[in-house]
Amino acid sequence: MHIVDWTVLIGILVLIVWYGIWKTRNVRTTESFLRGEQTLPWYTIGLSVMATQASAITFLSTPGQAYDDGMRFAQFYFGLPIAMIILCVFVLPKFYNLKVYTAYEYLEGRFDLKTRSLTAMLFLMQRGLAAGLTIFAPSIILSSILGWNLNVTNLLIGALVIIYTVSGGTNAVSQTQKQQMIVILSGMFVAFLIIVAKFPPDISFSDAVDIAGNMGKLNVVDFEFDLSNRYNLWSALLGGTFLFLSYFGTDQSQVQRYLSGKSLTQSRLGLLFNGLFKVPMQFAILFVGIMMFVFYQFNDAPLHFNKANVEVVKSSEYANEYAELETELNNLSDQKRDAIYTVVENKKTGKDNVEAVATMNEALSKEIDLRDQAKELVKKVSDNGTIKLETEDSDYVFITFVTTHLPIGLIGLLLAVIFSAAMSSTASELNALATTSVIDIYKRSFVKDGSDEHYLKMSKWFTFGWGIMALIFATFASLFDNLIEAVNIIGSLFYGTILGVFAIAFFFKKIRGNATFIGAILGEVCVLLLFYLNEIEVIQLAYLWLNLIGCALVVLMAFMIQSLSKKPTK
Repeated sequence: MHIVDWTVLIGILVLIVWYGIWKTRNVRTTESFLRGEQTLPWYTIGLSVMATQASAITFLSTPGQAYDDGMRFAQFYFGLPIAMIILCVFVLPKFYNLKVYTAYEYLEGRFDLKTRSLTAMLFLMQRGLAAGLTIFAPSIILSSILGWNLNVTNLLIGALVIIYTVSGGTNAVSQTQKQQMIVILSGMFVAFLIIVAKFPPDISFSDAVDIAGNMGKLNVVDFEFDLSNRYNLWSALLGGTFLFLSYFGTDQSQVQRYLSGKSLTQSRLGLLFNGLFKVPMQFAILFVGIMMFVFYQFNDAPLHFNKANVEVVKSSEYANEYAELETELNNLSDQKRDAIYTVVENKKTGKDNVEAVATMNEALSKEIDLRDQAKELVKKVSDNGTIKLETEDSDYVFITFVTTHLPIGLIGLLLAVIFSAAMSSTASELNALATTSVIDIYKRSFVKDGSDEHYLKMSKWFTFGWGIMALIFATFASLFDNLIEAVNIIGSLFYGTILGVFAIAFFFKKIRGNATFIGAILGEVCVLLLFYLNEIEVIQLAYLWLNLIGCALVVLMAFMIQSLSKKPTK
């Protein structure tokens, strides 16, 4: 990278960390560290909630997801506004009026200590894994593209986050996330403008949209009901809504954000702002990926986007085969480009376009086949060697474009976007993990009568400890096929059970603690079993459905256990 890019990248990161430390320099109590001073306005809450969810994985993986699979992933967020309305009406007032530190405090009053502790432990397990992944995901990609050591990249992101999160707690997280979201949104907008500006002179923006549509990339809504399909309208409105209900209603990393609002109204407005703005933001990020796909129809794209994989393959016994595939791709790209120009010209002159579109998509299909063959070579090298290589390369599409096609200065800005997103999500997670560890486990079951100074000190130590745990997991983690799916899969393994416990607490007053506790354990076992059966291909079940199934199983089992435990009346 150029010195200008390094200056921009380092300058933005240092400024964000300094701002977080400076704004929270007066944090002196456990309450202000863990819950904040409850002075945040709705727009800060909204941006903070969005930044917590929009990790670096969102900005690395989502454009690549669109490049490979079009706009279908947008359906994943269709249930978000529904979930936000339900939470604003039923959940947020109860949390706010009780003045709780964590979502799980409420469960002890409603049920008992063991149910509260179990739910908190489920949260700690899934969020601890996710915290490591939010560090690892951008690190492995940045280290691959920039030639950095992976452990050094992990350490850089983790250390920056730990510094200001330990320093200022939840207030530092919320304050820095506002700045990080501004950097993130500005960076993505600049990337979009650069992509469109780099289209050939005779290809307009409307031509690009038409090309994407004819090549099957604008497939937003899929109405087919299919339990094995991860992204259709039904999995989004049912499974997705339950995922967001659990994530925003029971996940401490989110609950902690809106509990910092200066009033119930401000917190509600912050959540509704997130529900309304998140969907178009996600559409916009996907659309950046679509425009990047069109850009690469007129510019040479790598056969495989993971540069590190390519270097390993080219130094292996499969080097000649890979070179042959590259030659075929170059020849095919020329044919495809000619077909695309024909489609554009036919549209402008009003000629029939059926045959030209068929020719264009046939070339695209052959290109996809060549890329699949390249992935097979990567897999062979991985299977025959000592280096474990991941065959999927969609997570590397956007960062490849950034580092090879953006002008000096903007590369540093976009890398700052990725680092900022990684820092914002990880900071929220560490803060939430520390809060739950101190309030729901340490203070409740181990040291019940400590001083405020003691709990403040332990809060900082737990934040530091979870940061180290996340770094350890990030160091030894391995990639999923797609990073953004990986985070949602981890969440879906636990969110359904947690949501089931809260659903009973809010809406099934006759079900008591013992029945809920047993129902939660049985429900979680069933969810893990279903996921395992899907992984070994005994059943076909998209992961989003686990949120609905887990919640329903917990409620059903708890209801049955409570009914059976009733003593007969005389």
